[in-house]
Order: sequence, then C-alpha cells, then structure tokens
Amino acid sequence: MQVDSEKLSTNHEERKSVDIQMGHLANQEDHELSKWQAIRQNPLAFAWCLFAIWTILLVSFENQASGNILGIPEFRKDFGYYFDGEWVLDTKWQSAFNGAPVASGVVGTLFAAQIADRIGRKLLIIIALALSYAAISMEFAATTNALFFGGKFLNGFTTGALASVTVTYIGEISPLALRGLLTCLSALSYTLGPFTVALIVNSTGTATTRWAYRAIFCAQYGFAFIASIFVFFMPESPWWYASKDQDIKALQSLRQLGYKNGLDEKRLAVIKLTLEEIKIETEGATYLECFRRSNLRRTLISISPLAIQSLSGITFAASYSTYYMQLAGYSTSGSFKLQIVQQVLSMIGNIMSWYLVDKIGRRNLTVYGLVILTVILWLMGGLAVAATPGAIKGTVAMILLYCWWYNVTIGATAYTILCEVATSRLRNKTISIGIAFQYSLNCMWSFVLPYLFNPDRANLGAKVAFIFGGLALLSIGFLWLYLPETAGRSYEELDELFMKHISARNFKDYKTDAEKKGEEAQMAAK
Repeated sequence: MQVDSEKLSTNHEERKSVDIQMGHLANQEDHELSKWQAIRQNPLAFAWCLFAIWTILLVSFENQASGNILGIPEFRKDFGYYFDGEWVLDTKWQSAFNGAPVASGVVGTLFAAQIADRIGRKLLIIIALALSYAAISMEFAATTNALFFGGKFLNGFTTGALASVTVTYIGEISPLALRGLLTCLSALSYTLGPFTVALIVNSTGTATTRWAYRAIFCAQYGFAFIASIFVFFMPESPWWYASKDQDIKALQSLRQLGYKNGLDEKRLAVIKLTLEEIKIETEGATYLECFRRSNLRRTLISISPLAIQSLSGITFAASYSTYYMQLAGYSTSGSFKLQIVQQVLSMIGNIMSWYLVDKIGRRNLTVYGLVILTVILWLMGGLAVAATPGAIKGTVAMILLYCWWYNVTIGATAYTILCEVATSRLRNKTISIGIAFQYSLNCMWSFVLPYLFNPDRANLGAKVAFIFGGLALLSIGFLWLYLPETAGRSYEELDELFMKHISARNFKDYKTDAEKKGEEAQMAAK
C-alpha cells in the first residue's frame, strides 16, 4: 500500500511537471501567432467574443438613449413643462433619468461580479437579459415620469451587470494575439449602439406622437431578442471552470470554443499554470483582495483609464451634444443629422484603434491620445467663450473631433487595459470595480451637468469643457507615471511582472521567467 501511495505521488508530480511544461510551451506558441493565424486557429472563440460584444450593444444603446431622448421635442412635451416659449424637462427629472440607470448600474456591476463568480458568466448573462425585457417594457409603456424613472433604474441594473461580465468573458476566451483587437472591438459597441439611436431619432424624432421616442425602445427589444437566441448555446468560460477545479468541464468548454487536437489540453495547462502562480497573491478572491499586496497597484491601474474616460468629458460629448446643438441654434432635424455624423466619426475612430492598439501600444496610445484630447477640450471651451456664430459652429466641430479622437485612444484602450492588468483570479471583480467606479463618476455628472449646462441654471453650455480639460490634464500626469505597456504580454507574464514590482517604465523591455521557460520548453520540444 505504501509503495502504491509513493507511486501515485510520483505519477502526480510527473503529471504536474508535464502540465507546467505544456503550459510554458503553449504560452510561447501564443506569442508567435499573428492575428489572422489566431482567427483561423480559433474561429469559434473569435465568434463567441463577437457575440459577447453584441450583448454590450444593450448597454451602449440604453446609455445613449438616456441623453438623446432629451433632444426629442415630443418627449419634453409629454414629460416636461412649458418654459420661455418651449417645452423643457424639469432639471430634477432630467438628472433623475440620466442618473438613475448609472446609480443602479453601480449596484448591478458589483452584484454581478459576485454572482458570476458563483454561478458562471453564462447564467448571469441569461438572468440580465431576462430583466432587460421587463425594464424596456416599463420605459416603452411609461406615460408618467415615475414609471419611466422605474424602467430606467431597472435597466441600469441589467446593463451594469452585462457591462462587467461580458468584458470579463472576452478577456478570458480571446487568444493572446486577438486580445487587443477584441477588447477594443468591445468599445465599438459603445459607438454602434449610439449610432443606431441616432438613426432612429433622425427618422422618428420630429414626429408629433409618442412614437417619436417609443420607437427607440422597440429597437432595444430587437437587440435583446437576438442576444437571447444565441445565449443558450454560449460556452461557459473555461477560466471559470478551472477556478472551480472542474477540469473536465473546462476541457469541454475549450472544445466548444474550437480548441481541439491537443490544443484544448495545452490551453487548459496555460490557464491552470496562470491561476496557480497567482494563487498566493489572491487567496480568498474577494473584493478586499483587489486592494491588497500587488493587487492594489493592479486594481488602480486597471480602473484608472475607465475613470479618466468620465473625467475627460465623454458624458457631455456623448449624451448632451444633440441638446447643445439645438441650444446653439441648429434645428431639431439638423441636430439629429449631426448626431449621426458624430456616431460615424466615433465608429471610424474605434476601427482605427484596432490596428493602433498593438502597433503603437496601450501606453502610448492612451497617454499621448489624452494629451491631444485635452487640447481639443480647451479649444472647445475657448470657442464657447467667444460665442460668435462662427465660434459656436467651431464648438460643435470640436465636439465631433473629440468623439472621433476619444474612440481612437482612451475610449478603446481603457477596456484593453482593464482586461489585461486585472489579476487573473480577480479579473471579474476588478472589472466590476472599474465599471462601478466609472458609473459612479457618470452618475455624479448626470446629476451635476444639467445644473451647469442648462439655460435655466448656470448656463455654461460648452464652457464645461474647461472643467473636463483641467481634470484631463491631471490624469495625464497619473498615466505617465503609473501606466505600463502590456501589449504582447500573456496573463502569466503580467502576473509575474506585477508580483516582482517591475516599474511601469521597465515593463516593455523586461525579460520574464515565463518567457525564458517558454523558450526552453520550445527548444526541448524540437
């Protein structure tokens, strides 16, 4: 019996050694794949990432609809009051409609992370989609401010949950060569959703019936329905199964994602190796662990670009541009057409980021991109101060330029950095913290901006760009000091770099042990 026990122990150690060697080999092979090779080798993983990106459309659609709906005269007539010759929405309700979904989104994203780590990513997405139908129905049927507020509040909870869990899923199943592309592509949903809203508003926004704004909610049903068709066939994240020590199910999931002929075992070896090496640093896997040891540094770096998105003025540029254009003298139909132009420019910017995020790198594209964004904000504010007819048009042009450049840079890279820098075992919770913090900032702006912006209050208009320009300037300093370059790094390598406390400046050129062992494993395999 003793001999058998020793033999089992020896076999276990040998098997573990083989798994570790296989993991290092697979890690090295990941570095040698191009984007096109990764897509050809992993078409199903790529396709399911695209599905996850589709579900984010529900988030971006709802977020944009909150602001754009204010530009629809019939909505202001049905839910507002007559003031100085036109229908306006009470500032209190305007803040509530914009702030409620953001506030409940904070709760949704934090709650979702905890639940998703217990029941899995797939089941959480199914629950969120079910709740979204109820929320959309409330918004569609509303004839009072209170019911519309209730629908917004519930929709915020569901979109908060979807925003965090889908980004986690993409980060976990995307191949290394495609991680930058796919995480930036997830940001495309935040431009495609608003583009759809802009098209609908341009088509129906001038109608004199409730369908002027109800048509938007009908489109939301469509996005949710398509997501609902495919979600039941969606493979669960193999990272989640591996974290629960369910290796057989993890292998099944990897096969559903297209990893076959030995690739499934190699991929599982990489996942287990990464989770095992970071286990000591993340023991417990609670929200508190995100702020302990090297995890604190990773959490702050992960969430900072998302926070800076909010601090640098996207809430104003994305949600208030149509309303501002109307206040600046553009006709209702003219402002709706400009909104379409704005969203097209945003999408073009995001498409450009797919190439630049790997070519230029996460750090350079984020830091220097924010520098140029800050200049645009200061120019926008200066033109708003001049307030001549030509300057006002210049301000609108700056808003359009801002939306394009924002999506080339920090609008896209923030999601890549969030996925890559987050600790492997705490990725879902870190992403939720980042999105919750961003939602909290957006919630603050949703309540504050109407008082700064509206003509019946402080009447700053586009001069609020000075506030965002100042905050962006401070953000540049933080990113310059603390944001590392993560392009081309596997999760195992990133874990090692942070555990060794390598400075942000040295990240790009540091040779990790994981790289050395991968090269050794590759040589041994030849």
